Amino acid sequence: MSKTELDSSDYPEGGLQAWLVVLGAWCAMVPSMGLLNSLGTLHAWTNTHQLNDYSESSIGWIYGAYGFFLYFACAQAGPVFDCYGPLYVVIPGSVGMVASLICFSFSTEYYQIFLSFSVLGGLSACALFNPSISVIGHWFNCRRGLATGLACTAGGLGGVIFPLIVMFAAPKIGFGWAIRIIALLSAILLSIACLLLRTRLPPAKGKSAAIDFKALGDVHYAATTAAVFMVEFAVFIPITYISSFGLHMGLNTTLSYALIPVLNLGAIPGRFFPGLIADQLGRFNVMIVTSLLCTILTLALWLPIGNNIAGIICYAVFFGFASGAAISLTPVCISQVCEVEQYGQRSGTTFTVASIGTLTGIPIAGAILQVNQGQYDGLIGFGGGLYFVATVAFVVARGICVGWGVNTKF
Repeated sequence: MSKTELDSSDYPEGGLQAWLVVLGAWCAMVPSMGLLNSLGTLHAWTNTHQLNDYSESSIGWIYGAYGFFLYFACAQAGPVFDCYGPLYVVIPGSVGMVASLICFSFSTEYYQIFLSFSVLGGLSACALFNPSISVIGHWFNCRRGLATGLACTAGGLGGVIFPLIVMFAAPKIGFGWAIRIIALLSAILLSIACLLLRTRLPPAKGKSAAIDFKALGDVHYAATTAAVFMVEFAVFIPITYISSFGLHMGLNTTLSYALIPVLNLGAIPGRFFPGLIADQLGRFNVMIVTSLLCTILTLALWLPIGNNIAGIICYAVFFGFASGAAISLTPVCISQVCEVEQYGQRSGTTFTVASIGTLTGIPIAGAILQVNQGQYDGLIGFGGGLYFVATVAFVVARGICVGWGVNTKF
């Protein structure tokens, strides 16, 4: 663990300015991460409307690509943040996000949706997510899990509000106008974020804004990156396919679409409480527990659930809670194995590596669904298996960083 990480006396750990920064990060992450958590609703809608002639795997590439570009561009967004501060990244990201949603609202063809939502939307979301996470590390150390968890509840709330807008507005005024309402809400929140996001530390002198993959030569950081890669590989499969699963099992359209807001309702406390507990028990320790819980829920609850409505809803709520740490705690785990001045760059590099998992996980799951002729057992088993590997990866990363003692707080 770095000297900077160990010395907490230099961090405000609170105060008006620090909490306003957390509020700014929250406002920036409602659109970026809220849309990421709404992929299941968008997938189900476009699958039955604009893209009903395309295969599950082809449609999966659109929503996997959004997550890919969100994480992939972090390798550059992180160093730019470290060198120049958040506004050089957040302002272009805000403009791009609103433009993306407006273009998406007019899109009817596959390539139009891919370019507007996946490419422009994903890149813009990256420019909002990476600085929002990194800037919190300038103000909090001992309470970093709590502060990051609070900011990351934005994604859960966005994942509740945005699907509800699509569910209730799209049938009445059209999908395009529903997306434009989301664009308006995003513009308001992002304006607030641009006013509030500020760093505490001056930009590092002489530091390059270039992408740095040499950091992976540090075994502690590399092991942590591998663990984050696996959990990001796994997390978006249930989020993306739970609504389609409901439709497949004969649930009515309204209830099937409502599974995403239900899942994200569970994710709101699931991003706050693990962060709060992690500051006391250790960030890696909590990631191990939550990843194992997601494995058990997916293989022991979702897999045999069939068309049991109560069971499907229970899975959505509990998985939403347990999976929340995949977004809120992974950046905090990265911060434990680097200097605070490197936080933007290191988190950016890690999420760039993780982007390969987010790009491929959803379409691979879609291909498994096709091979099994629309039966979800293989897809669910694939998701549960990935979560088990993620659990093992965090155990190994923790062991490499601090040893194998069970009672070690890390």
